[in-house]
Amino acid sequence: MKFRRILSLMMFALVALVFAACGDEESTDTTSTAAPAASTPAEAPADDKLIKSNPENGSVPQITIGSKNFTEQFILGEIYAQSLEAAGYKIKKQLNLGSEQIAFKALKTGDVDAYPEYVGTALTSFFDVKSAEVPKETDEAYSLLQEKFAEENLDAAPVTPFTDTNAFAMSTPGWEKAGKPKTLSDLAPMFGELTLSGSPECRSREDCKLGVEEAYGEKFGKYLPVALDKRHEVLTSGDADVSVVFGTDGQIATENLVVLEDDKKFLPPYNVSLVTREKTLEAAGEDYLATITKVQEGLTDEVMQELNSRVDLDKEDPADVAATYLKESGYTE
Repeated sequence: MKFRRILSLMMFALVALVFAACGDEESTDTTSTAAPAASTPAEAPADDKLIKSNPENGSVPQITIGSKNFTEQFILGEIYAQSLEAAGYKIKKQLNLGSEQIAFKALKTGDVDAYPEYVGTALTSFFDVKSAEVPKETDEAYSLLQEKFAEENLDAAPVTPFTDTNAFAMSTPGWEKAGKPKTLSDLAPMFGELTLSGSPECRSREDCKLGVEEAYGEKFGKYLPVALDKRHEVLTSGDADVSVVFGTDGQIATENLVVLEDDKKFLPPYNVSLVTREKTLEAAGEDYLATITKVQEGLTDEVMQELNSRVDLDKEDPADVAATYLKESGYTE
């Protein structure tokens, strides 16, 4: 598979040039079944990486894998679903559930058995942990998340290597007009003159608008809620001065966006955990977690950005991108 090495070089050059420091969308009820890297995926396929089908897993009740409503979630949902199918499980997909609150409700009611969630999002949105109080070390935040989910009879699987933090981005012209701020602290005195854009949920989230205003002591002059797939468009169109994007978005490089450093470190870790109902996990047996943990090993920040780019920029299907990732990384044949 040929990877977008030029994208990596563009990103490096852009970051060096502008001092940028980097640390819910569509409706496609994907109810069928389960992409690598900007620079390097997992090395050459190895026999010990190959997922082997276990006939005993076929007797486990059907497992429904869900996802939230944006590109990265579609890809992750497909990776988990396809890899578990390869291990012999009967899988149904119910992707594009909606926001985190909708997906979490679907999990608790049993409409889905598992879906991928971000550590920081879960702690701040479901368990009312202030963003500033979330442990900044991934291991500590994950331990806290395990405790919280266990109280809900849910299990948080080991997290991904990549972390997809919320990022506060500006277009290059807007950044230059604002005086080329390097950090959110640099920009904070101008918050009142600026329009911030993000998802409808961002307005009331501790790891989004509420948190950034509290951490930096200033309020934005206006908030423009938009669908997640418009988070970059509002910057290039000039409708917003600052937009909340995802750290693994391919458009950051291709659209010359500038990401401001969260110098007060209010944003929590955003590694992903596949959250599963305990009843489902018990019935699925040890192959379930072993498979999930295995296929996550190659999901670095660079790889996830490349996978997202293939869908958002190259218009590939998330299922195809996931299948290619699994095959090229040696997890499937």
